Amino acid sequence: MASAAPQYGEWLSLEQVRELSRSLADPLSVAQLREETYERFRELPLEPNPLYRGYGYFTGVDLTDLNPGAKGAPVERPPALADVVRIVHDAAGTSIEVPPKVSESGVRFVPLPGVWVSGESGVANFLRGTDAPTDRLSALASTLINRGYRLEIPDQCTFPLRVQEFSILSRPHEAISVRRSIRAGANAQVLVTEEVFSTPDHTESQRLYASGTDVDMGDRAKVVFLTVHAPDLKTVAIYRRTATTGENSRLAWIWNGLGGFRSKIRNHSRLTGSGSHVDDLQTFYGAKNQSYDSSVDFTHTGTDTRGQSVTRGVFTDEARGMSRGLVRIEHSARKTIAYVSEHAMLLSRGARSDTIPILEILCRDVKATHSTSVAPVDPEKVFYLETRGIAPSDAVRMIGEGFLAYVHERSPVAGLRELLYPTLSARWEGQNIAWQSSGFPALPALTVSGTEAAPEWRFDTKLR
Repeated sequence: MASAAPQYGEWLSLEQVRELSRSLADPLSVAQLREETYERFRELPLEPNPLYRGYGYFTGVDLTDLNPGAKGAPVERPPALADVVRIVHDAAGTSIEVPPKVSESGVRFVPLPGVWVSGESGVANFLRGTDAPTDRLSALASTLINRGYRLEIPDQCTFPLRVQEFSILSRPHEAISVRRSIRAGANAQVLVTEEVFSTPDHTESQRLYASGTDVDMGDRAKVVFLTVHAPDLKTVAIYRRTATTGENSRLAWIWNGLGGFRSKIRNHSRLTGSGSHVDDLQTFYGAKNQSYDSSVDFTHTGTDTRGQSVTRGVFTDEARGMSRGLVRIEHSARKTIAYVSEHAMLLSRGARSDTIPILEILCRDVKATHSTSVAPVDPEKVFYLETRGIAPSDAVRMIGEGFLAYVHERSPVAGLRELLYPTLSARWEGQNIAWQSSGFPALPALTVSGTEAAPEWRFDTKLR
């Protein structure tokens, strides 16, 4: 892909990287890794696959004068939810608030400084996958890791754990690069919400948000990781999420894209445990000159595994979207059920989206299907609503909101459609979703099916 800002040396200097390393007291191996990935950042293309370079979804990215060491006062925060772990990444650093009930249960949170002193093997495990980035922005995210933690949930944890994590951009030329490693022991249950916002100030320059997540699941563990991405329209974001499943475990990746200038999402789930299930659910609303580039990769190696990827986007003005879904079923993955669904709705002539499902099947005893479409709003549906006295613009909005709600209603989070509607409504009306004292757009208490409160977490019956 071409870029309107080819002078990448003006984004970040090697001396800045070294200064960041010194400020974080990096061990020698991490300091060396930063410099290696910085060189890769200087050398790699924005898009490594030549098939997709012509789409130009990352044109206009200009992170000149990026400042990964920017410091400032902590942001204001709403009251904490009861018995919920709260993590805040802002200009002041990272703060972790762990309720007594959680700490007494054996759940461990190790912040980044603690990870750095955990020994060579601990650091290597925490940073796995960051040493070989394949594109420029991923290399930049690895170079600038300046926030993070390791979460360890013991086997047989007696209660469902909720982690509420906020990343708030509040400084000009800011760079927040978060790295998290999550180990969910056997029979553990955890819901992590990653909520990304920005304050209404300092929107004249582009800023960087990077998020790397690795999840290792024990047998019968249940993990839900919900992301609400709603920063200002100057934010460039890079997401990388990987997971390895245990026997009969359940994982749900949920990504709700509302804000940002350019957003890149790379999810890779390995279904290794027999009987494990993974749901990857993504929605995008793009307006003005926003763009989203999503790639979902399922690798089935265990028997009787089930994976579904459902992605839907609504794009208007000059917004862009790309959705790539790859399912690979290995020779050993008998009785696999896999489904890839990628659909986009275009509300203007200038909007564009590309959907690319790929199935790579190396085992005969499987069921794998896909569906894809890119289309404008169905005029017959609009006409039907008009006959009921609804204005054309309201009819289009109702259809678009219902189109995205199809994904929300299939998530294991109860009432997710209603919870996300205020932020979607604000973006539909052209408003930014700002983090400010007059109103914090934080998620409330959530209920996840698969817990005692709601024991059923059914796989989509369409695949049975």
